[in-house]
Amino acid sequence: MNADTVIDISQQALYIITMLSAPLLISALAIGLLIGMFQAATQINEMTLSFIPKLLVLVVALLVAGPWMLNLVLTYTRNLYLSIPGLIG
Repeated sequence: MNADTVIDISQQALYIITMLSAPLLISALAIGLLIGMFQAATQINEMTLSFIPKLLVLVVALLVAGPWMLNLVLTYTRNLYLSIPGLIG
């Protein structure tokens, strides 16, 4: 195994991590922005007002995107395990 192979595997792993975190981060960002705009408009500065909706949106996003995320991780892991003989010799 040479340095190019290691860099390629690391690059694929970083891409998978980015794809896995994107649905959760984007949904938390969107609801945080909406709650922040609501708080700015009404001048309510309560921390729990933003925490509970973010938590609920993250649960919903995980339920919706969970099967896709699991399939992505399983595909990457399966391809990595299947490429081990080619990486060794």
